Amino acid sequence: MKLYRQFRVLFVLSVLVVAGIVLILREHRPSFLRPGLRLNAYVSGADEAITVVDLIKLAVTARVPVGPTLSGMREHPLRAEIWGLSSTGGYAWVLNARINQITARVAVGSLPFALDFSPDGIRVFTTSSGDDTLVEIDCRSHAVVARAKTGNEPVLSRVTPDGKSVLVVNRKDGTLGIHDGETLATRAVVSVIPRPEDVAILPDSSLAFVLSREQRRISVVDLRRNVLVTNLDVAGKPTDMVLKPDGGELYIISPEAHGLQVINTETHEVGDYMELGSAPTRGILSADASLLYVSDAAAGHVIPVDVANRRIIRDANGRALVIPVGQSPGALRFDPGESLILVVDQGSGDLGVVRVRTNNPLTMIPVGGAPQELAVKLF
Repeated sequence: MKLYRQFRVLFVLSVLVVAGIVLILREHRPSFLRPGLRLNAYVSGADEAITVVDLIKLAVTARVPVGPTLSGMREHPLRAEIWGLSSTGGYAWVLNARINQITARVAVGSLPFALDFSPDGIRVFTTSSGDDTLVEIDCRSHAVVARAKTGNEPVLSRVTPDGKSVLVVNRKDGTLGIHDGETLATRAVVSVIPRPEDVAILPDSSLAFVLSREQRRISVVDLRRNVLVTNLDVAGKPTDMVLKPDGGELYIISPEAHGLQVINTETHEVGDYMELGSAPTRGILSADASLLYVSDAAAGHVIPVDVANRRIIRDANGRALVIPVGQSPGALRFDPGESLILVVDQGSGDLGVVRVRTNNPLTMIPVGGAPQELAVKLF
């Protein structure tokens, strides 16, 4: 009997050890699969620098001086590079993620704010809002290869998923410019809501949804006929919109309305409304479209939402689950494996790290005053 009990204890201990190893492997998968593999977050700040955070060690590993008024930061889809813009400096910059050094500054013109990569990762597009110009850059040579005139004050460009068009949001004109993806020639200019700032494009490149943070309306543009379909009324002035991966629904987040609204992209109808909190601001959607995480800038937390059932996730006591992440959370991202949520806290100057599996905060990592944008790169 004594030997049997010892065997049971050893068996249970063995199971716990194996379970612990599996958990560690899942939490730190990149470092175990390939010792040289790195997973980093990059946070832009008001101090003209990028803070590099090692997401395996959960520690700051570098601060890279870049230039004034950083914006539009994005990770390259294929190369170990982080791209961004200096709006005041009038250039695009390239950070080599392997050595944490700026390897290129490409003059693009006055007041660039956002950039976007072609689907193949060969080209990157941005706009000079001060010069009313669309700019195309070769990602390998870091050279400007084409320029084209736009409407007044182009604040953003987006490449359609099929790569055939580049959409330019002309803020002062209140128009959406539709440019040829190869030649940059203007194919059409469509009037949309006043002061537009952002655009979401369906996966089949058929429709675009245009947002203004000053309007309680969203414009719907048919990209095949190059016409305005309709302007949809929403509950409040939106700050973000998140498109479902299959393109079936668009989630409009509005602090003014204290929640989000669902737009059916097939019927162009505004559907369900969900109240979320004080000032929901930004959102990210899981790859399987089951969970939407929304940062609340006034309440200092992130809210997990079951979008399929239109309900906030609740804890074991039936209360709405909120994840504390600092004073004023803004931009947020998943890591590539969706095991972590990363949240930039503009009030406390931290990067909040949340474990998705438990919806619990892991740590807050100081990254400097007034952090703004966030990129994540696995390489």
